[in-house]
Amino acid sequence: MASQNNKKRFPNFWKNIADLILNNRIPWLAVIVAITGFMGYKATRLELSYELPKILPQSDESFQLYENFKARYGEDGNVMLIALESDDIYKLDVFQKWHALSRNIKAIDGIKNVASNTNLFEIINNEEEKKFDFKPISSIAPTTQAEVDSIKKTIEQYPFYRGFIFSEDGKAHLMAVTFDQEKMNSSSRIGITEEVRNLAAAFGEETGIEMHYSGMPFVRTNFMSKVSSEVAMFMGLAFLVTTVILFLFFRSYRVVFFAVLVIAISVLWSVGFIEVFGYKITLLTGLIPSIIIVIGIPNSIFLINRYQEEYLRCKDQIKALKIAIEKIGKTTFIANVTTFIGFIVFYFTGSPLLLEFGLVAAISVLATWALSLVLIPIIFSYNPKPKAKHVRHLENKNISKFLEVVDFIVHNRRTKLYWVIGILVGLSVFGMTRIQSIGHIVDDLPEDDPVFTDLKFIEKHFKGIVPFEVSIDTKIENGALQPETLQKIRLVQREFAKYPEFTKPISVVEAIKFVYQGYRGGDSKYYRLPGALELNKLSAYAGMAEGKENLASGFMDSTRTHTRISFQSADAGTIRMTEMINHLQPKIDSIFNYDREFEEWLPEDQQVDAQLTGNGVVFTKGNDYLLSNLRDSTIMAIILVSLVMATQFLNPRTILISTIPSVIPLIITAGVMGYFGIPLKPSTTLIFSIAFGIASDGTIYFLTKYKEEIENGKSIADAVSATIKQTGLSMFYTAIILFFGFGIYVISGFKGTVFLGLLVSLTLLIGMISNLVLLPSFLMTLDKRQNDKKNLANG
Repeated sequence: MASQNNKKRFPNFWKNIADLILNNRIPWLAVIVAITGFMGYKATRLELSYELPKILPQSDESFQLYENFKARYGEDGNVMLIALESDDIYKLDVFQKWHALSRNIKAIDGIKNVASNTNLFEIINNEEEKKFDFKPISSIAPTTQAEVDSIKKTIEQYPFYRGFIFSEDGKAHLMAVTFDQEKMNSSSRIGITEEVRNLAAAFGEETGIEMHYSGMPFVRTNFMSKVSSEVAMFMGLAFLVTTVILFLFFRSYRVVFFAVLVIAISVLWSVGFIEVFGYKITLLTGLIPSIIIVIGIPNSIFLINRYQEEYLRCKDQIKALKIAIEKIGKTTFIANVTTFIGFIVFYFTGSPLLLEFGLVAAISVLATWALSLVLIPIIFSYNPKPKAKHVRHLENKNISKFLEVVDFIVHNRRTKLYWVIGILVGLSVFGMTRIQSIGHIVDDLPEDDPVFTDLKFIEKHFKGIVPFEVSIDTKIENGALQPETLQKIRLVQREFAKYPEFTKPISVVEAIKFVYQGYRGGDSKYYRLPGALELNKLSAYAGMAEGKENLASGFMDSTRTHTRISFQSADAGTIRMTEMINHLQPKIDSIFNYDREFEEWLPEDQQVDAQLTGNGVVFTKGNDYLLSNLRDSTIMAIILVSLVMATQFLNPRTILISTIPSVIPLIITAGVMGYFGIPLKPSTTLIFSIAFGIASDGTIYFLTKYKEEIENGKSIADAVSATIKQTGLSMFYTAIILFFGFGIYVISGFKGTVFLGLLVSLTLLIGMISNLVLLPSFLMTLDKRQNDKKNLANG
């Protein structure tokens, strides 16, 4: 067997490790203190990430298209919306306050622009100078009701503003606040957003009007503010839960204190690793410290339990510690390698978001194991020897009774157990067929969260906030303003209008329609795209956009080769988004590049490159990308963990039976998701590879102890019983800590994190039962079949 070959090759490896640790205690402590100081310094420099999560890999075409789009036009999700629904907005005192609010927000450092019904403009045809004058509708705050009424009448005659500044029914009104790009991706965005909100809230209090806030900057800021507060909250809760459970088990303040101290150092290292790799705190990396607390404690439990067991036998403290390192070091190393695999597989998804999480979490897992292996023996070597009261937990009567029941089932009720497991797996497989794969921009927030309810208000009156863009490259100078291109843009906009999820577009066509209305004296019936002859007349106006070049630059490049059509979409979910993308992209291609007269596609060198992009498109494609890659990562984790098992047990049957107990909990959890309508999305798909890696730890602990008993000359039946009694205790302690440790996530403000906590806790609890009951049952059944074969051969 592979493990036996390794023993021959490295007969004293773990014994040498034990000597290396305990014979050099002071140098080890000095090194750890130095590294901890460095990691503490790095932790002070850690920052929150305010950028949109980078899900797609940099090599992905959709990602590259979106990055090129942002480089040309700027961020498409940098507008915060302040909305209200009131018939009083055009009352003099309310409008004056609304006007003042607009000016006050514009004065905030970090705000680029503010658009509302207080600072709009109309276009006047200056026939004498052959140009258009952009005249403010209200350059100063009105002083009479008649002036306000005039402003209202003027705004409402321009269809360009309908659906943007005020709703189609005229009852709701918007103030669009554009953030400076640099400020938006920095820590100052929280203060800026809060200042904008406070000013708007003060307006609401003064006027008695309910205010609503949304837009991508606002949503992202709220997300990251919640992440920031939850990082600290979960760290505190994780420490509290593990401390309480450890004390209930060990009944020793000293043991609990030192176990928690080791984990605290591990957590500091994990936070330092984030900064060392140049990463920032995201929704996922923010979970790493509390995860390390939960999954790091078992290392200490197994070491302390084995140390106390050995001390009871030999009454020699150093010898007991060396044996604990020698026996538990290898077991916990292999177990932590399987957990490492559960995280490191995310590194290979190619997604920057998951890559960062997987790499830091995986390295932190092994660092925590190393710290536990070094610090626990060193610390306890300087502590008083265990007394009788310190080892009473090893004879816990309730847990002993539970383990006796487990042993009885394994030896006498295996057939019934297999039937129960088979029925559960069958029901779970059926439940898996009911799982839906869907994601939303804000689906991690509960439905009663103000951010969610305000988003629904915006969607009700203004369709949505999710940026949806058509990026157009005509490949010829001034191609964006050619009549043929404009007509095709109009046809594309008509296709989008068939979907109720989309707002009206903002494009060069809409701008020309707005200009043409002004050219024809402001009559709303002329808000339309003029024919080629009229377009020539408009182009004759020199400096037709004089003073407004910055507006044009947002929709065309300086050569007028590139242009865009901008929409906002409701947060319709990735299933609906995918349907729309799959329908609209072929339509766009055919509108721009199919010659209907000759019924053929234009030559490639004459084709316009028109592609769907924007935050909504990238999110949808990123969600699909994550789901497919996370499924692959789960399969990869199962394969890699099986290979780890193979290094210990060459017998294919043993490898198979060691994998099944960790796979069954995943199947049952997937079934629960289907029955309870929990969707498959990035936050819930993470569960499977993480839980499999951690659940496999129990398999390693059990099989390693079982093999040790077999090598000591025991029969399979006796070895199974001894393993259940001895390793079962630590496995039970570990399972309880993991269950309640991950259970703390149920109080999160993010539904995805709540599901993560619930489902990982459920999976690990089932995993513990599976490893304690099903795994030894498989070993007993395998032994029975082998004995039956021998009897037949002898008979």
